[in-house]
Amino acid sequence: MKALFETTITNTGGRDGSVSSPDNIFYLDVAKPKALGGETTTASNPEQLFAAGYSACFNSALELILDKDKIEYKSSEVIATVSLYSDKEDGGVKLGVKLEVTIEGVEQEVALEYAHKAHNYCPYSKAINGNVEVEVITN
Repeated sequence: MKALFETTITNTGGRDGSVSSPDNIFYLDVAKPKALGGETTTASNPEQLFAAGYSACFNSALELILDKDKIEYKSSEVIATVSLYSDKEDGGVKLGVKLEVTIEGVEQEVALEYAHKAHNYCPYSKAINGNVEVEVITN
């Protein structure tokens, strides 16, 4: 299969390190959140990075489908909340995601329909399907 796009990010130091692209256009310090035993910091964490990527990808999929179907709307917003939960199966942790989708200028029924269409289309949603519980709600 031929890739349409690819990118590379390197982590050093795990949750207490950094992530960067080979050209250093993307660079962030990462740290454990205080809730997981880390110190108060302005550094990001893997869950924030996942939420940022997922919300941007999901909203792009949503707008693409709305535009393709010629649905008139004013704007769209996706808020992704990524949570860590205890995993009773292996004693570790697992992810959960809540996606709050707002499409200004359409009825609630239409917003819900297109949020679900975007969930079926979004590459992040496809990648985690069956592995991460995702709740999609509309405002």
